[in-house]
Amino acid sequence: MQSVYLEKAQYRSDFKIYLVFNDGKSGEVDLKDTIHEYDEASPLRNPSEFAKFHLDSWPTLAWDCGFDLAPESLYEKCRPTP
Repeated sequence: MQSVYLEKAQYRSDFKIYLVFNDGKSGEVDLKDTIHEYDEASPLRNPSEFAKFHLDSWPTLAWDCGFDLAPESLYEKCRPTP
């Protein structure tokens, strides 16, 4: 299996992000439950802070507070959007 990585990430609303992967899969992930699951993500419970993500050099979805999410886990959560 080819390595999965992110090519694009775009904030949608609330705690939802539209993602495009290197294999062509795209869709939306809702990360509301995820950021409430980890103490390290507590700054991201503020929607304006959540929206300040970036793709790091791996490329992984990351925030300046040090929290990040691996592309493989996002791939599994990603659902097609209409």
